[in-house]
Amino acid sequence: MGTSYEPMSLARLATHLASADTDQTRWKLVWEFLEEYRWEPADTRVDLLRDEPALSGDPRWDALLAALAEHLLAQADLAPPAWVDARVLRRAWFPAELAIHRADALAWAPAAFRKHGVYLSVHDLAAA
Repeated sequence: MGTSYEPMSLARLATHLASADTDQTRWKLVWEFLEEYRWEPADTRVDLLRDEPALSGDPRWDALLAALAEHLLAQADLAPPAWVDARVLRRAWFPAELAIHRADALAWAPAAFRKHGVYLSVHDLAAA
């Protein structure tokens, strides 16, 4: 008996991030979430963002989840859920290691990501 496909929700992504042992694995999970999100019909995408994700144990990744939710909901012309307000970094996080990529992120980070202190270029999100 087979199981049916179920796309990854933001809440499930948080669970996977918490159990991942490296940032490289965490980024792969984020890119997988974004890919699955893109393939979902527009009318069901919001369901993937509906439930508040559990805290991952790392404030950087928690802020990233909030920024993702806010960014994706803004694209659907929807307001962010209240839980995103509490997930803001005190110190900016630039996930990119190379200075040129950090400069790109500084210039091109979507508003939701800047608001949460996560400087990730919109180009990185599109390339995922």
